[in-house]
Amino acid sequence: MRGGSFLWIFSLVYAQFSILCILPGWAHHAEEHQPPGILREVAFDQRLSEQVPLDLWFRDEAGTPVQLGQYLGEKPLILTLNYYDCPMLCPLVLEGLLGTLRALTFTIGDQFNIVTVSFDAGETSAQAAAKKAHYERGYGRYGAGSGWHFLTGEAGAIDQLTQALGFRYTYDSTKDQFAHAAGIIVLTPQGRVARYFYGLEFSPRDVRLALVEAAAGAIGSPVDQLLLYCYQYDPASGAYTLVVHRVLRLAAAATVLGLAGFMIVMLRREKAEDPGERT
Repeated sequence: MRGGSFLWIFSLVYAQFSILCILPGWAHHAEEHQPPGILREVAFDQRLSEQVPLDLWFRDEAGTPVQLGQYLGEKPLILTLNYYDCPMLCPLVLEGLLGTLRALTFTIGDQFNIVTVSFDAGETSAQAAAKKAHYERGYGRYGAGSGWHFLTGEAGAIDQLTQALGFRYTYDSTKDQFAHAAGIIVLTPQGRVARYFYGLEFSPRDVRLALVEAAAGAIGSPVDQLLLYCYQYDPASGAYTLVVHRVLRLAAAATVLGLAGFMIVMLRREKAEDPGERT
């Protein structure tokens, strides 16, 4: 019995000693997999309901001075932050957005607008015009040019806009490019931040629901309103998730209505077949 207890204690001490020996190496391994210092400055902090400064001045693709607020007021807006000379991430975000836009029955310039702002103060309107022409051709629907705008601006205006949106980025001098997050933002017609979508691909259903929600139901169909009841925006994931209890509530209501309708039909049929009712 004593020998067994001794072996058990020895095994426990050995296990603890092994863990203590392993932990420093594991910690060092974990540190090696932490994001490099420059990437720690990159993030997309959600600022839901934040009012975007509408009086900021930029230049459009033709070089004309414009205020951000002139693209708002009546329709929801999809806002993207991309610099035009980006070698990899920005084109992937815009191509992902383009694929989503093609799948939407909503049309740019009709139910919503898009503004793409370069966060590189050194870029020019000529670069913006080239990007606009490329994505206008890729979208392929008439009138999109009047609804999708590509802007450049001074550092001060860019900083105010990115800070309001929670978009943190940094310049990597060793690679001569910007390190930045990937995603798009939906604004209400009044210029408040409504929704964020992260990554390189965006669910057409989620983007449509976000536009309908941002427009306070002024666009979309009754089906969209039903979907908004069943789906709820999850800020952590930047997506709409199914709300099970709401779906069950709808199913229960539909069942009750169906049973009520069935009973009414059956009662009417019985009355129609009752001879006493006829006399």
